[in-house]
Amino acid sequence: MVLSKAAFFHKKYFSLYTNEMPSSIREFVTKNRNCEDIAMSFLVANATGAPPLWVKGKIYEIGSTGISSLGGHSERRSDCVNIFTSVYGRMPLVYTSVKAVDSRNVWFW
Repeated sequence: MVLSKAAFFHKKYFSLYTNEMPSSIREFVTKNRNCEDIAMSFLVANATGAPPLWVKGKIYEIGSTGISSLGGHSERRSDCVNIFTSVYGRMPLVYTSVKAVDSRNVWFW
């Protein structure tokens, strides 16, 4: 699963989110103002059957707090996973441990 603040998607997935995502999931995300990243991860995994690709990069956190700092956040997100799995009728997320890194920093060329 990929957090949306650090994600890159092909634009076709935004069209799928708007036009193909089960409406109950879109409505849930809108109503709860949460879990859009989980919904997008489910959508892309369901469409492709592929896992996300983790790419190492430089991230600069600015230290602002978000909804993840609120009490019960983890429980609500677990609920999202369970609800979305129920809507899809299965768990579409694909496990992986594959990472992409800048080989110039890893290999001696």
